[in-house]
Amino acid sequence: MARNRAALGIDLGGTNIKWGIVSENGRLLAEGIVPTEPRNGPEALLAKLSGIAKEAQRRARSAELALAGVGIGTAGQVHRGSGAVKGATAALPGWAGVPLGERIERETGLPVIVDNDVNMIALGEAWLGAGRHWSDFVCVALGTGVGGCLIADRRVYAGRHGYAGEFGHMTVQLDGRECSCGGRGCWEAYASVTALIRMAGEMQPDGSLDDPPTLFARAREGDAAALELADKYSSYVAAGLAGLIHIFNPPAIVLGGAIVAGQGDYLLERIKLSLKRRVMPAFQSPEPVAIVAADLGGHAGVIGSALAALKR
Repeated sequence: MARNRAALGIDLGGTNIKWGIVSENGRLLAEGIVPTEPRNGPEALLAKLSGIAKEAQRRARSAELALAGVGIGTAGQVHRGSGAVKGATAALPGWAGVPLGERIERETGLPVIVDNDVNMIALGEAWLGAGRHWSDFVCVALGTGVGGCLIADRRVYAGRHGYAGEFGHMTVQLDGRECSCGGRGCWEAYASVTALIRMAGEMQPDGSLDDPPTLFARAREGDAAALELADKYSSYVAAGLAGLIHIFNPPAIVLGGAIVAGQGDYLLERIKLSLKRRVMPAFQSPEPVAIVAADLGGHAGVIGSALAALKR
């Protein structure tokens, strides 16, 4: 009797590795989370990923599931053909040059597909989340950095080598603030959660606004400093989104990240208000671009990675 097909999805972040076994219809059958501990080096991280894959294989056998493959979403630039990490972020030191796909495939005997983490999030949202209503949309994740992906005809637009979607490194301020990439004036240096916390510290050196949930709670209560900062941050986010709207002319933008999930309509409404002033009228006709929050929350990367492996 044929066993039900499933795949392992891994969402590799700088702080934690989230993983899950996902069925063909997108149901999460098993899941786990372990600390990334990137300072231990690439070899230790590869061993940890291999251990996760072997544990998933064991669980799949116990549940009489046919594990069809492994999908991994990782920060950085991933070469589409080889699955090797070609550019790493500061959150994963030494990760550039790691033959991630080849290594996990060799150690598990399973086919492996590797892509940028936001590409995998966007695929999850395209198939089962907020993006399922559109065949084309832009996905932006606001977190430690700013990641992005263009979904065209329900597929990731990858670019020449697979590195497309680094929206966070558009220049929005010539010779502006220093960015984690080494450049200056990148959108990420103004619209990431890291940037928001930095701005809060500059505005209130006592640290009273450094925690984003506290900041937005105080803004809702009418605190003048918190309101000013919430509107300033929303304007920075909108500045980059306006550029994406003018470049891609999408019907929708799906916004992800913990800050979007936590603040919901309060943040989205401020972003939309700022966008109205920035987007040319023709791009808002016959209706404005839909700005929506991601639906799948912290599971989007796991689900998208697993479905990418199943649909490969």
